[in-house]
Amino acid sequence: MSEKIVVGLSGGVDSSVAALLLHEQGYDVECIFMKNWEDDEGEICSSAEDYNDALQVCEILDLPLHSVNFSHEYWDKVFAYFLAEYKAGRTPNPDVLCNREIKFKAFLDYALQLGVSKIATGHYANVEETSSGFQLSKGTDRNKDQSYFLYMLSNKPLSKSIFPIGKIQKQEVRQLAKKAGLPTAEKKDSTGICFVGERNFRQFLERYLPEQPGDIISNEGEKVGTHDGLMYYTIGQRKGLGIGGGHGKSNSPWYVIEKIMDKNILRVCQGNNHPLLYSNIIPASQLHWISGVAPEEGKQLAAKIRYR
Repeated sequence: MSEKIVVGLSGGVDSSVAALLLHEQGYDVECIFMKNWEDDEGEICSSAEDYNDALQVCEILDLPLHSVNFSHEYWDKVFAYFLAEYKAGRTPNPDVLCNREIKFKAFLDYALQLGVSKIATGHYANVEETSSGFQLSKGTDRNKDQSYFLYMLSNKPLSKSIFPIGKIQKQEVRQLAKKAGLPTAEKKDSTGICFVGERNFRQFLERYLPEQPGDIISNEGEKVGTHDGLMYYTIGQRKGLGIGGGHGKSNSPWYVIEKIMDKNILRVCQGNNHPLLYSNIIPASQLHWISGVAPEEGKQLAAKIRYR
């Protein structure tokens, strides 16, 4: 009997090819479509479209497909945190938490109850077993590498996970999908936060966090505008400040340099090369060691502070 693997099928080309490759390699493949967000009435139901694409892929590959609703878990474990962070003036990355709490916790637990040995997803990453446990490494396609979004996983979920396209270039993934006649071969890659989709992010956030106007103050202490709420802005942001150049100065762009939460003040500076835009120190928190063991003290480490 061949080994049974459950693939998290999103309706995109990456997970479609992950299922295709495992099927061709002789595994007993079963696919699950995760619905992690309840679409609002009157809006384009993207999850329904994605499910239909996943269904067509499974029909072509002759694989079973089940749909599981994790929207309650997503709201409690991911979205509530997302709102709390924005309300506190920080800019969270919900995809990192979604991977830890939903795809590699709720989904993994559900799949294991079906009697499978491992799960598979369409992430551009690799997992390797070493003498000290399982190690997460970058995907071969450095332009699409998604190991950054998986950094909060521990050894247990990694030991139960397979990333079939981790050693493949994106272009080859699309070629494989096209050769197999999959409808997702030319499907546009999803971008942004999954529950926002193609909607305007600012308008979406306003539903849950109402406006709290305040002053925009320059680094020299001059009021240069009014903001709508600190949660709508992020450090380093340039567009959407409503200031423009001028104010008796140059026409150089303005950038957010600080959010003073207790005074509801947004601090900005002007100029692409302003010294306040640079820093040689970054406080780090929520450090997570996949092996479960922290590196020896004094060891020099490299850090990645954002996806791109």
